[in-house]
Amino acid sequence: MSLRRKRPPTETAQEQLSEHVAHTVQTVASLRSRAQEGVSRQQRAVELFTATLGRPRTLYGILCLVVSWVGLNVVLKRPLDPPPFFWLQGAVGLAAMLTATLILITQNRQTREAEQRSQLDLQVNLVAEQKIAKVIELLEELRRDLPSVRDRVDTKADAMTRSVDAGAVLSALEQTLEAPSSAGPAETLPKPGAPKDDVSR
Repeated sequence: MSLRRKRPPTETAQEQLSEHVAHTVQTVASLRSRAQEGVSRQQRAVELFTATLGRPRTLYGILCLVVSWVGLNVVLKRPLDPPPFFWLQGAVGLAAMLTATLILITQNRQTREAEQRSQLDLQVNLVAEQKIAKVIELLEELRRDLPSVRDRVDTKADAMTRSVDAGAVLSALEQTLEAPSSAGPAETLPKPGAPKDDVSR
């Protein structure tokens, strides 16, 4: 009678993670499942068909079908679709139009989901920036109140205690991006060692 050693139970991936990391994973999974719940059956069928078309074996199947159709009509004495294969051209054109439409339907939903995620990232980043500014403010107050720490003025820390205005940052970014196109060609810088023009003339 052979005795089998019992293997110790292996921990799952969730058990190996720390508590806050596992909570983050669960939050992301819940957001994903929430986004999937709003997808209709027609949309799921379209995305499944699009994912199937994106595989290499689909390409091989299409090539085999086209080669078989062309070879069959060349061999037969009375071909169903004689050269230049008008029926084949029509079928390929119809398939291309349907495939492009299905891809656009899939991309539209993915674009809406990506926009929602970007909005969520923006809101979370703004809240995190406000929390960081508050933490820096509390640390500065603690530094000023501690008698063992020399009090000094830190302009960078004082600036970080104020929350960033997202609208002002966006306006500055737009002005910075539009500046090179509106300013015209950039002036060429003189090469090192080249004589400079006398401005006093």
